[in-house]
Amino acid sequence: MLCLEDPGLPAFATHNLDKYQTEIDDAGDYATRVAEGKRLFDSRNRTSNATFRAVRERLSQMCTGIRRCVYCEDSVADEVEHMKPKDLYPGDVFRWPNYVYACGPCNRRKNSNFAIIAEGTVEDVTRARGAPITPPTLGELAFINPRSEDPLDLMTMDLLGTFFILPREGLDTIQADRADYTIKILGLNRDLLLSARKNAFGGYRARLLEYRDKKNAGATAVELGRLRNDLLATPHPSVWEEMKRQARDIPVIGTIFDAVPEAWTW
Repeated sequence: MLCLEDPGLPAFATHNLDKYQTEIDDAGDYATRVAEGKRLFDSRNRTSNATFRAVRERLSQMCTGIRRCVYCEDSVADEVEHMKPKDLYPGDVFRWPNYVYACGPCNRRKNSNFAIIAEGTVEDVTRARGAPITPPTLGELAFINPRSEDPLDLMTMDLLGTFFILPREGLDTIQADRADYTIKILGLNRDLLLSARKNAFGGYRARLLEYRDKKNAGATAVELGRLRNDLLATPHPSVWEEMKRQARDIPVIGTIFDAVPEAWTW
């Protein structure tokens, strides 16, 4: 996961989302708003709706690589995902800052699972099946929000072995718990993703070596620019960011960056 840059929505889409949200806000009590939020989102989130065509277009621009899921960076993103679940937070069903583009597997894993920070601990506020429909406990969100914070401030990756994503060392207890919760709820260390990150690591390293060799051989700026763009189009950009962050601690990576110092800013 990476921090996402918000390209913004067209004015008409922002206006319509606000109107849609007002319909929910005016629907009645909390349970009624939850039901109405789910009904209205299902009816409006369609390709025939120009507002949601615009939403999906802008969310696509925020994806990593070629419309990759913002959570796992591996599968195609094809579902508008509510970071704050609509089952719990009807006041955010049509709020643009609450949307990301996710793949089906990640969206199903997260579903309506959610937690907040209450009294210094992570408290699961997921509503159990058949439980009364009441508002969740108030508190700061435990789930890392890539729309407003950099997940790599809280998470790191083991580049020389497992390719697991882990909470960063030195975090306070709450931040470490937030990282751990996000990793587990999304299943970011499932076997498929570990293999994909390992493959991406090899791809980034090979492309960087190719760039170094072409540069030393006198390649033109145009050719080097193409090689740079090809490298940055490699899947799993979190691997690339971690390579830059850990290069000083991993000589096999650091020596290549020293030969291509411009790559530090890519």
